[in-house]
Amino acid sequence: MRTIDIHTSSKTYPLFLGSHMMDELPRVISNVHPNTTKIMVITDEEVNRLHGEKMIDTLAETFSTCLFVVPSGEKAKSFDQFYRCHTYALEQQLDRHSLIIAFGGGVVGDLAGFVASTYMRGIPFIQVPTTLLAHDSAVGGKVAINHELGKNMIGAFYQPEAVFYDTSLLQSLPQKEWLSGFAEVVKHALISEQDFYEWLVEHIHSMDDLKEDKLAYAIEKGILVKAGIVAEDETEKGVRAYLNLGHTLGHAIEAAMGYGKMTHGEAVVIGMVFALKLSRHVYQLGFDLERFGDWLKQLGYATSIPSSLTVDELLQKMKKDKKNKANSIQMVLLKEVGEPTVTAVEDELLCALLEAEIK
Repeated sequence: MRTIDIHTSSKTYPLFLGSHMMDELPRVISNVHPNTTKIMVITDEEVNRLHGEKMIDTLAETFSTCLFVVPSGEKAKSFDQFYRCHTYALEQQLDRHSLIIAFGGGVVGDLAGFVASTYMRGIPFIQVPTTLLAHDSAVGGKVAINHELGKNMIGAFYQPEAVFYDTSLLQSLPQKEWLSGFAEVVKHALISEQDFYEWLVEHIHSMDDLKEDKLAYAIEKGILVKAGIVAEDETEKGVRAYLNLGHTLGHAIEAAMGYGKMTHGEAVVIGMVFALKLSRHVYQLGFDLERFGDWLKQLGYATSIPSSLTVDELLQKMKKDKKNKANSIQMVLLKEVGEPTVTAVEDELLCALLEAEIK
């Protein structure tokens, strides 16, 4: 079990990374949050079906434990599910010495973390990710729910007590979830260093290649990129915005199609391809986009904006992005691989490029 310290301006906490290590979770909890009075596990239907009994059995010998199950998918990040979690926590008499465990992917982590941040004005929580995507979302303390007018618009910065990442839990993931999570690994490579990007292209030719040592390497590299940025900018006042490469258009696609119709990572890939094309236009980015696109297609990604969407609806969704200033769309672009920047992009240019991309 490898330990990585995540440093932020508000706290430092450990991330435990390994395989087949669930039996270590009670010891970790006792170390990071002594005198825990009760644990509330928040998970979704699919994770509960696969791993819920094992989680409860693991915890119940040491702690008083209760379980709350939310629907699988983005629909769980709603006011209704947020309220239901609070109601259950009150019914179970959780107090300020209780602990919430976010047991699932990014959706569960965002929801459970936001519940923890607001219950009794904040109680501790631990992230126990079960997806590849969560190597990104579980680190850094961004917790939120969605509003019908925008993704992640209601939330907080609230750091966990620990992240407990058992990669053996990933083996049950469907192909779409591997693709969704790997998109964030690709993003971390593009904003950090050419060597990491080249390693991915040379070693990962399908999701079947993400096993054992290769999986561990890709996850750890991605986590270290995220952790380094979060250490410098916890609350997204500066360089943390770089982690949104591909997300401005990606979030717009998710919202326009209806949350859950396309996975987060699949939408972000389309957003990254668009951002790199825009980077070539604005900064003369010297990056082999054709090679990149071919590699993504080989992996199983779509790289074009869905033809059912319109320029106007995407533009309106992009205008709701949290990075924007005075209604000016701010996008993360690359001057070079490893050299991201946030750039204000004029509507006229965006519309022209979007029009050319929608087929």
